[in-house]
Amino acid sequence: MIKNRIFENCLNELSRLPGVGRKTAGRLALHVLKMKQEDVKRLAESIVYLKEKTVFCSVCGGISETAVCSVCEDRYRVRSQICVVEEPKDIFIIENTGSYRGLYHVLGGKISPLDGIGPDELRIASLIERLENGEVTEVIMALNPDVEGETTSIYISRLLKRFPEISVTKIASGVPIGSNLEHTDEVTLLKALEGRIRL
Repeated sequence: MIKNRIFENCLNELSRLPGVGRKTAGRLALHVLKMKQEDVKRLAESIVYLKEKTVFCSVCGGISETAVCSVCEDRYRVRSQICVVEEPKDIFIIENTGSYRGLYHVLGGKISPLDGIGPDELRIASLIERLENGEVTEVIMALNPDVEGETTSIYISRLLKRFPEISVTKIASGVPIGSNLEHTDEVTLLKALEGRIRL
């Protein structure tokens, strides 16, 4: 068996990324070896720059280059709607449908007792704070349609009963149960957003 500590170290680091197993990490590492030196340098610099210059929006929890993201700052967004998602990447997925013009709120996960994640570990308190100004009339739950996502949606909808003026809805079926928004095509997600139902 051929041993190469440098290659093995790169493979180990790449395989720590979500969704990247050892086989994929191996293919990526081999591809990097075939790249031109300036391309490798540009890739490495862009990763470091991403980490150094990107922050989480202080309002919604999405990815931003500034303290408040471009969505939250956009005065043309529909401020009466907040779409609640699990992770910042879900914002990009919904934005790609081109149909939603409201605001977002990133929870940072979902309730999962087996993983030690309860409501206090999520950004639920900051969601409640955002609703207290009376501007929001609809909260759209757009969590992944698995057991934890459904549990989290139900938990939040019960908390929001103290705001009778706010309609709590969730994206309609069409997104298969147990699946992930990341793997849902834009047309299906668009239909799910349009056909949302009350919780």
